[in-house]
Amino acid sequence: MSVFANLVEGIADLLQPLFGAWAAAAAIVLFTALVRLLVHPLSRAAARGQKARTELQPRIAELRRKHARNPEKLQRAVLELHAREKVSPLSGCLPSLCQIPAFFLLYHLFSSPTIGGQANELLSHQLLAAPLGGRWTDALGDGGLLGGAGLVYVALFAVVAGVAAFSYRLTKRTMADRPIVPTGDGGQVPGLGAIGKVMPFMSFFTLVTVAVVPLAAALYVATSTTWSAVERAVLYR
Repeated sequence: MSVFANLVEGIADLLQPLFGAWAAAAAIVLFTALVRLLVHPLSRAAARGQKARTELQPRIAELRRKHARNPEKLQRAVLELHAREKVSPLSGCLPSLCQIPAFFLLYHLFSSPTIGGQANELLSHQLLAAPLGGRWTDALGDGGLLGGAGLVYVALFAVVAGVAAFSYRLTKRTMADRPIVPTGDGGQVPGLGAIGKVMPFMSFFTLVTVAVVPLAAALYVATSTTWSAVERAVLYR
């Protein structure tokens, strides 16, 4: 944890001449961008996998006709086809899973009063009037929704909501063109249909995350989801 704290402090020191008191917040945004750059090859692989799944649609349609009266056998046959072609129906989840350690590092870093037995100096940094270690409930209790810290969260919620709405439309369009596990006649393999119904709404869950985590982690979420929306718009166009 102390190594990670030193990394964030080091980036903040480098950005100090440009961002002044906002240097730590800018360091978190830059750190998030670096993480997303590292994960980008996985995102490109996921996009290629989605294209490969689309190309399998005619063969899956044939399997559906062959096993029309046996849903369980159809499901096994489709999964075996994906395995033979080395295409994972859930490969798109891998980029998100790889980001979880970075998110939780930030969460713990800005939730811990001490690091290595010493006071956590990162907690003294702010974004405008909002402490990076504070939460939305703290802002509501200190000035209310329209207070200095409250307005920071209002702006953050607006950004995240806008990105979530864009991602929702993008996901709906992408899934209409490229179903998760298409069967050729508008149906889906039993057991995976629920994923297709829930997935478009996943982007809105970030609003809940922003509301309950420290502001530093909320900045990570906002930056990462914005990156994801732009990245998917380019890769899945």
